[in-house]
Amino acid sequence: MFRFTSTGATLFGLSFHWYGVIIAAGMALAVALACARERRMDVPRDTALDLALIGIPAAILGARIYYVLFSWREYAANPIRALYIWEGGMAIYGGIIGGVLAGYFYARRKKLPFLRLADLAAPSIALGQAIGRWGNFVNQEAYGAVATQAWQQRFPISVFINADGQWHFATFFYESAWCLAIVAMLLIAERHRLFRRDGDIFRAYVFLYAIERALVEGLRTDSLYLGPFRVSQLLSLAAVLTCAAIALAVEAKKGLAAATLACCVGMAALLLAGLPLPALACAVGAVGTYWATVCF
Repeated sequence: MFRFTSTGATLFGLSFHWYGVIIAAGMALAVALACARERRMDVPRDTALDLALIGIPAAILGARIYYVLFSWREYAANPIRALYIWEGGMAIYGGIIGGVLAGYFYARRKKLPFLRLADLAAPSIALGQAIGRWGNFVNQEAYGAVATQAWQQRFPISVFINADGQWHFATFFYESAWCLAIVAMLLIAERHRLFRRDGDIFRAYVFLYAIERALVEGLRTDSLYLGPFRVSQLLSLAAVLTCAAIALAVEAKKGLAAATLACCVGMAALLLAGLPLPALACAVGAVGTYWATVCF
């Protein structure tokens, strides 16, 4: 009647994969968080549900298109396989882009401020990512390079991968933990009214997530590439630099904003030069100065 397996469960003959259950749970909690914040964000009731109904399908479509575009050699011989979404192959940045585009057109149709809707969605996106990454854990995917030192071979530093019988850096966990921290940071700052204008919450989410992804992407073994560069790392660095440049243009604390931009430029240069540890130091400085610029 009811049976557990390593990848899912069976109930009355119906099979449920843990990956799908985890992703669905992440979506449900993300929508619930957005619904709870509607009044605070001064948007009409059920806006969060409406956004979810159009944004989630658009995000799934965007995630698939992004993956297929940057993995075209895998599909060129048989393009119809691009529609076989059940075979796997999704990219979170494509999902974010798809969801944001859907939200933009929804805002225009409903005559609502797009940046306010983006602020409504931002903590929910991060929460969905934090939970959804555990789907990678049960699927044993999205891990990093082999952890060669004995002290590294333990969770949460690394995770044991059955396919090759080795410990790999637990990049899925690094991202999950950081996204959960993003949720906490955004909600605490929002509760204390530290964000002053529409778009500040979403911009902070993009900056904080892109900082982490730029660093962690360099550890992964399944990155999509554009020439010699990792696509997600390039996109993350572009997002970080854009957010820092916007802060320099619109924030009153020009000195802190300039320091943020300088740290971001340094981080980008060091990562592209293959120097992750010095880049990490720049990233810490960038997060600190950015947070002080935007929230204090």
